[in-house]
Amino acid sequence: MSNVPTFVIDGLKASIEDKEILKGIQLEMKGGEVHAIMGPNGTGKSTLASALMGHPKYEVTGGSVTLDGEDVLEMGVDERARAGLFLAMQYPSEIPGVTNADFLRSAINARREEGNEISLIKFIRQMEKKMKELDMNPEFAHRYLNEGFSGGEKKRNEILQMMLIEPKIVILDEIDSGLDIDALKIVAAGVNAMRSEERGFLIITHYQRLLDYIKPDYVHVMMQGRIVKSGGPELAEKLEAEGYDWIKEELGIVDETVEQL
Repeated sequence: MSNVPTFVIDGLKASIEDKEILKGIQLEMKGGEVHAIMGPNGTGKSTLASALMGHPKYEVTGGSVTLDGEDVLEMGVDERARAGLFLAMQYPSEIPGVTNADFLRSAINARREEGNEISLIKFIRQMEKKMKELDMNPEFAHRYLNEGFSGGEKKRNEILQMMLIEPKIVILDEIDSGLDIDALKIVAAGVNAMRSEERGFLIITHYQRLLDYIKPDYVHVMMQGRIVKSGGPELAEKLEAEGYDWIKEELGIVDETVEQL
């Protein structure tokens, strides 16, 4: 049986408070591929990430999402995570009373069958190894989840979760926001270390600079709640140099946004 996952978004539509934000997203990705989604503010990028993970604020009104042929939209949030979806959030929540280590071990075991839980010793060794790779202070393992973490520390912690959980499909929602260049390089190195045929990446970003360190296979531009243009890494470079106006002119788009931020 192939370990290469297939993730298909077919005509996905989603609304918030009866306002349609996603207007028919089409995207197919497989393990080993890195897809980047770019676009101006308010075009629906973060809504896409939230809808894929089942955020209750967003109502899916059309289309389908499948992971290895299984209907993702019929799954609860926890079921989506156990199936292999992972979202590194733009604004990770703070959870007082739950240590980082306890959260991480519970997350790993939630994807394992009963009786096959990771041992405490093996977990500690893996966690310490990955924290060292991410240049994280070992004390963060014993602090409450994200509580008092800086923006950059929260982002590294999201990547730490990804590295330990080993999901099939990784969605990175503006993981580069708030990072200085050194932190960005460390986070990108963590992502690149996880690239394999067993894992696909969907990277949502405003800026080319992240894609200098995580080289995408495909770049997609979102406007008006749709993917309006796709290409290779050269598309991101052109966007960095020329902005989005040429796409708007080419497609006759006046207002690219779909939501108020």
